[in-house]
Amino acid sequence: MNKKKFNKELFKFIENATCSFTCVDTIKKELLENGYKEVFENELWNIKEGKYFVIRNDASIIAFYIGKNKRQAFNIICAHGDTPGFYLKPKNEIYEYNYLKLNVSPYGGILNYGWMDTPLSFAGRVILKEGNKYKRKIVNLNKPLCVIPSEAIHINKSANTNLDLNTQIDLIPIISLDKEKDIIKNILRKELNLKDGVKICDYDLFLHSLDRPMYIGDKKEMILSPRIDDLTCAFATFKSFIENSNEDNINVMCIFNSEEIGSLTKEGADSSFLMDILKRISAEINIDISVALSNSLIVSADNSHAVHPNHPTKSDVSNQGFLNEGILIVREISTMTDSVSSSIFKEICKKAKVPFQDSTSRNDLSTGSTLSGLCIRHVSVDAIDVGIPQLAMHSSRELIGS
Repeated sequence: MNKKKFNKELFKFIENATCSFTCVDTIKKELLENGYKEVFENELWNIKEGKYFVIRNDASIIAFYIGKNKRQAFNIICAHGDTPGFYLKPKNEIYEYNYLKLNVSPYGGILNYGWMDTPLSFAGRVILKEGNKYKRKIVNLNKPLCVIPSEAIHINKSANTNLDLNTQIDLIPIISLDKEKDIIKNILRKELNLKDGVKICDYDLFLHSLDRPMYIGDKKEMILSPRIDDLTCAFATFKSFIENSNEDNINVMCIFNSEEIGSLTKEGADSSFLMDILKRISAEINIDISVALSNSLIVSADNSHAVHPNHPTKSDVSNQGFLNEGILIVREISTMTDSVSSSIFKEICKKAKVPFQDSTSRNDLSTGSTLSGLCIRHVSVDAIDVGIPQLAMHSSRELIGS
């Protein structure tokens, strides 16, 4: 796929994948279009070679391709579909001073000031009840509904010198100038076109930026977009998974939820999800899972930091990442990259004519956990951490090379 076509499809994916639920739903639709069959954890499987996927809690997905000439090894690639933003609290309506505000909780380590004065909307999962039946519905309200207004410089004289934002006071969005009870449920009823007998029981809704991906620069050499971390890697992950399966391999793709909050959920990378599925695959096709794991490799695709144009000293002195200079091979004490996995991956890059960069952080600046490091707690295999160099990580708009 050429760069222009890839980026065009990436932009569309970012616009549709507004939270972990809509990300998984978007990937599911594409897998189905490419001949993959959904299997379910609460049912018995009867699989041989072929294309399959399984979803846990509507928010994480593992797809796998079993070739006819399969060897006892798993080729595993993982990314995450959740992004920093705001989670809507259950009792969320606050009406005061003629503003209807929403009580929200930051999701992940957001860059606080980067979320102000930008149009926000909702996406997530709604639980419905009709008669005695419960249903799950994935929603994506792709329209401007609320905003977090900043304080003007005239009334906050320290805004340019000491912007200390309180997440319970300064980062509360307004949604209306009218006092309307059950405004969220009313919006959802209208969006889902629900009949009178259908009850909204509960929901998991996230606020997300409505800004669209765009090119930046005289030669369009950069991309400014919401959710670059980690939807760029999630997109590349499932595209490469779909397009590069062959008869000699057992390829496995994982898009996990909850990475931005530590992965400690039943569908996160630090759960049994991946190992549960690998065990079931091994049992179904009658291979020894211990042998297969010893021959396997996990590639964890999650972005890392580029050298900042105005703060270059925040980067390591000799292992820096630059926009458009190649994929980052992240080598930290806390990552799973070692000389073995690094050597293998660099050889693959050379054969594919893909440039790469070694990346580490300064010793006095901490970095986040990685998906492979969390997976390794449950699945002990060789692993490597790679990603795209980016700027403004965890802001409502982030920047990468195109």
